[in-house]
Amino acid sequence: MPVLAESPPMVPPRTRSLVSTSGAEQAIKAFFGGNALVALLVLALITVFLFREGFGFFGQNLNNLRLYRSAGLEYVDFIRVEAEKHSELTRALNDLRLRQFQKMQIEGVAPEQANASLATFDEFATAFSDTSEPLNGLVSDLSEQASALKEQLFAQAEAGATAGAPPVERDAALAVLRAGTQQYDQAVSGVSTGVDQLLSTAPPLPEAKLQQTFDKWKQRARDYVAQLPAAGEKLRAWSPDTPVPWYRAISAFLFGHDWITASFWQDWYGIRPLLVGSIMVSLVALFFAVPLGVASAVYVSEIASRHEKRIIKPYIEFISAIPSVVLGFFGIAVVGTAVRAISELPMFSWVSFFPISERLNVFTAGLLLALMAVPTIFTLAEDALRNVPRGFKEASYALGANRLQTIARVLVPASLSGIVSAILLGLGRVIGETMVVLLCAGNRIDIPDFTQGLGAFFQPVHTMTGIIAQEMGEVVRGSIHYRALFMVGLVLFTITLLINYFAQKLVARYRMSIG
Repeated sequence: MPVLAESPPMVPPRTRSLVSTSGAEQAIKAFFGGNALVALLVLALITVFLFREGFGFFGQNLNNLRLYRSAGLEYVDFIRVEAEKHSELTRALNDLRLRQFQKMQIEGVAPEQANASLATFDEFATAFSDTSEPLNGLVSDLSEQASALKEQLFAQAEAGATAGAPPVERDAALAVLRAGTQQYDQAVSGVSTGVDQLLSTAPPLPEAKLQQTFDKWKQRARDYVAQLPAAGEKLRAWSPDTPVPWYRAISAFLFGHDWITASFWQDWYGIRPLLVGSIMVSLVALFFAVPLGVASAVYVSEIASRHEKRIIKPYIEFISAIPSVVLGFFGIAVVGTAVRAISELPMFSWVSFFPISERLNVFTAGLLLALMAVPTIFTLAEDALRNVPRGFKEASYALGANRLQTIARVLVPASLSGIVSAILLGLGRVIGETMVVLLCAGNRIDIPDFTQGLGAFFQPVHTMTGIIAQEMGEVVRGSIHYRALFMVGLVLFTITLLINYFAQKLVARYRMSIG
């Protein structure tokens, strides 16, 4: 009798479907899980790389600061600071003269006539500039002595004791250097006498507002003369053997107001002017982008017709596709020129800091970044408004509220967390932008003069992203400058991570509130 082969067990169709579905789910899970793992790995590598390359900066910076003190450069800089304050007063005087000249040209005065009327003021400005010659000459002489001593100490440190390098006669060199204290006292006496005589015969300016600014300048000059002896006390109290504490390398980076590289004198790596520049540009960008982005989102979500939505939404989102370098060129050629031309109009003559002299400044860069941030804020804010439960709107209309009341008192408060997260992500987009600020912010590494009030937003600045893009290609790998740029990148990386973290927290809170 033939033996029949056993047939395979019958699998119900539903079971086969579940098996195939489970396999597809596993494949999808592996795919997206692998992508998430890659993203986490890349983030970890970036973090480790930034820490590894950046943190060596502090040890190098500490050695740099110790050499700065032991070679007497710090001593000379006490005098240099006073000379630079005098130069700053001279620049303010020249700027005042330029503003008066521009004002007269706007009023139709011929250039020759304007220069003739300002001849007395020019003589005053020249005489004031000449009063700094004793200080500048002293700084020049002492700088040569300190620079020579620094080179000798640096060469001795590089050679090391085992190389048989001859010891440097540091004490004798410093004794010669410290003789500059008496010369400083003599220079201060000459500067004080010259400035006091000039201020007593200062010529008036024809413009009343500029005359008020000139009076404030004269008070600044008097204050400058009054504090000159205090630098002499610093010179007498200074000691090259005072130890530099370890935390000075960190505080000099976080709170230093100078970023000076490739200097024959002393390199400084203070992030404060770069951080202030980035914050100011971001504030201007958000000032314009938040109202435009949120208002556009409210209009498209709740008011616009279908035809209007098909036009407005794609065009706003298309802005994000414009290359940032193209926006930068547009800012240089159009926006900056237009802002300066507007500041020269007679109708704005009442503004104290108009007309502006620099067309590339915080305001120009902020306007361009606002244009780049609008699509991000618009898209995310519109999604937040659309995710508000429909019952909220219907209940508001049932209670007799009109459309405007429903939007202002129901929809916007209900989606507020989502809107705030959209603003934070827009801030992250703005603060990480490089090309626009590099082209349009002016690239002056200096903290703006906040005594001018809102006029500080019309002054050139440099930013953290801009300094990295500008200088990274020119530094030597492993140098202190190289590691300082990585520390700037680490600070920027930390700021953007915090912004995104708080944005995600707000999104999670928003979802729970409407869940």
